[in-house]
Formats: sequence, structure tokens, C-alpha cells
Amino acid sequence: MTQNPNLQKLSEAGVSVWLDDLSRDRIESGNLAELVATKSVVGVTTNPSIFQAALSKGHVYDAQVNELAERGADVEATIRTVTTDDVRAACDILAPQYEASHGVDGRVSIEVDPRLAHDADKTAAQAVELWKIVDRPNVFIKIPATEAGIPAIAKVIGEGISVNVTLIFSVERYELVMGAYLDGLEAAKAAGHDLSRIHSVASFFVSRVDTEIDKRLEAIGTPEALELRGKAALANARLAYAAYQQVFEVQPRFQGLLGDGARPQRPLWASTGVKNPDYSDTLYVTELVAPNTVNTMPEKTLDAVADHGDITGDTVSGTAAQSQEVFDKIAAVGVDLTDVFLVLENEGVDKFEVSWNELLEATAEQLRTAGQKS
Repeated sequence: MTQNPNLQKLSEAGVSVWLDDLSRDRIESGNLAELVATKSVVGVTTNPSIFQAALSKGHVYDAQVNELAERGADVEATIRTVTTDDVRAACDILAPQYEASHGVDGRVSIEVDPRLAHDADKTAAQAVELWKIVDRPNVFIKIPATEAGIPAIAKVIGEGISVNVTLIFSVERYELVMGAYLDGLEAAKAAGHDLSRIHSVASFFVSRVDTEIDKRLEAIGTPEALELRGKAALANARLAYAAYQQVFEVQPRFQGLLGDGARPQRPLWASTGVKNPDYSDTLYVTELVAPNTVNTMPEKTLDAVADHGDITGDTVSGTAAQSQEVFDKIAAVGVDLTDVFLVLENEGVDKFEVSWNELLEATAEQLRTAGQKS
């Protein structure tokens, strides 16, 4: 099998291609292995919405759920078993990519219960629990970048656990995330952990920024406002990359940890499926090409890039000043950016919580049905 040339070119430009999806069917059918072999996929991300969709389709999980029902497992234990089994299996499929990249790629992410997003201690405790249950060196534990998530990130990194920080929308919050990662590395060093084995990515959400800001620009309705549609998300991500470069390539704090084997926390572009049909379906991939980044794509976006993505090299480095101008103009026409990012974070947490609750309800029903049959 040969790799798709567009996705191979993206990889060669320094962007790790990850798939934003996972299901038992994808694992057992050989589809995930095929994407690794033909579409440069070297990682997988999951979230509560992805698991809710996977478990609600077909009957591939029925036998396991029935078996767990017979053993008296409750809803929480059933979901934990099913999802961690999928993540462990995906970790095993991606183990060669993990080894070949010395731990940088070959990663599979699993998220803490979204209902814990505003409780630092419970988030950290469940992160440790998930790390132990999956029991694979290439798992990433996903922790949301809420205010409570920041200290949890530092605590979990300090335990020597690799973390994917999710639901980052603003550069200001991203700077706190990078600070938490460095706090965690320093704590891990003090505790005697091998820093070279601790990895992290920071998942910066992209398309939802355009969706929210475009809506506000259209409500303002002036020619100046309408001209700015479709520009915010790329500008935001590019400013985030400039912040990453400052922390991990310029400032002395991280440089001081390099000798101990510390790895930079790579920016990961998430939510890269385009939601506005007026925009190119590869917009959040081709315009966010930069070294040492990850782009996690839903399969539809992955296929679009494979088919017609035009990869022209680095489209991010050196764009900070121009990107800041875009944000200055957006603020000048009357968009409250602080409110935008607050709304996006709250919506992000709420969306995952709704999916998790739907998953709980559907699994409870399956367990009841299985119990009646037995």
C-alpha cells in the first residue's frame, strides 16, 4: 500500500495527521490499520460525542454489554470498560508509529468524564485511573482547559502521565495551559520521573471560532464586519502558534528543562471539519501547516485533503502580526471577544456532557434489556 501524496506532503511539512474518530467497527474491520497504511494517520482522538455515536450504531458492542450485564456491571463501569477496551486496541494498532516516532505520535486520546470539567481534584483522580486502566504508554488522557482543568493538568503531568489538553479556544487560556504543562514537568522532575517519556498536545479548537464570530459579524451587518467573516479562526490559531514558539523556542523556562529530556507541548488543531459550506472543505488543514503541529481530522476532512488538499508548505510561521490585525478589526467593529471565548468553552463542555448523558441513558437501556433476556 502507498500513502496518499497530499497527506504524505502534509506529514513531511511537520504536521502529524490524526483521525478524530474511533469505533469498535473501525478497529475490527481493519479500517484504522488501513488509514495508517494509506492516509498517513499516526494518531487518534476521541471524545464523549464520538463514543456516543459509536455505541449508538449497529450491534458491534451488544455481546460485550450483555456479558457485562450478566456480571452485574453498572452503567458507569460498562462505559468505562467498553471505551477503554477500544482505546487500548487502537493503541496496539498504533504501537509501531509510537515506537518509530520515539513517543511523539502513535497516540490515542481518551477523555475524562465531562461532568468533572469544573472539579480539579476529581478530574486529576480520574485521569490517573484511566491511565492505569488503558495501561499503554501511547495513551493520552484528555483534560479540558477549563479554569479547574488548569491545576489538574499540572498535577497529572507531575505524575508522569501524558496529557492531551482539550477545549482551548483563546490564546490567553492557551498560555495558562502551557504554564500548567511546565509546572507539571518541573514537579515530575522533582519526583524523579523521566521527562523524555512525558508528552503533551494542546488541542486548539478552530472551526467553532469562525461559527461563533461569523454569527456576530453578520448580526452587526456593516460592510466592514461582513468582510471579516471566515478570518477569525485561522488568525486565532496562528496567534496560538506564535505563543507556542515563544514558550518552547525562545523563553528560558522550557530551555532549562531540555537537558532533562523534556518535550515541547505541540499545538493540535482540533475541530477542523468546516461547518460553513461557503468555505473550502480543506481550509483548516491547508492554511494551518506548520512544523511540530498535529491536525486531528474527522474522516470527511481527511478524505477531502486526500482528494484535493493543496499543501504548499508552512502557512503559519511569520503570520502573527497580520493575524493580530484581523482580531483588532473584529474587536473594532463591536465583537466582544472575551464573551466569544467564554460562550465557546461553556458550549464545548455542555456538548460533551449532553453526549455523555445520552451515552449513559442508551447504555442503561441496553443493560436493562440484557438483564430481561437473562
